[in-house]
Amino acid sequence: MLKVLLPVDGSDNSRKAIESFVQRQSWYRERPELHLLNVQYPLDGNVSLFINQTDIKQYHQDEGLKCLQNTRDFLDQTGVAYQYHITVGDPAEMITRFAGERSYDLIVMGPRGKGGVSGLLLGSVTGKVMQLSTIPVLLIK
Repeated sequence: MLKVLLPVDGSDNSRKAIESFVQRQSWYRERPELHLLNVQYPLDGNVSLFINQTDIKQYHQDEGLKCLQNTRDFLDQTGVAYQYHITVGDPAEMITRFAGERSYDLIVMGPRGKGGVSGLLLGSVTGKVMQLSTIPVLLIK
């Protein structure tokens, strides 16, 4: 079975890419196994001096769930099975590392996310994932 990683940053572009991919599942002989991934940026500065690790971890979990909520609602309404994951770090590096460590077959992304556009055509995270990934990346507009 095809294992697909769908990075979600809470933007309209990532939601549209996932909705479009779900509509194209008939392209595959069997339904792919879908995994949503939200990557939270680490907190700046010396926050850990003032806030304990449990609270920081809970904050990242809560913020990640907020970013995933619209996509999870859509998949639940359409009856599409999925798993979700939340991690912390540089988004492009974490997406490619996560995909490699867990042996995904495909990464599906929109061309731009919340970060805006750093290049002429692609968002900075998408462009960096395409450079770093040894796994095929499917861009869906």
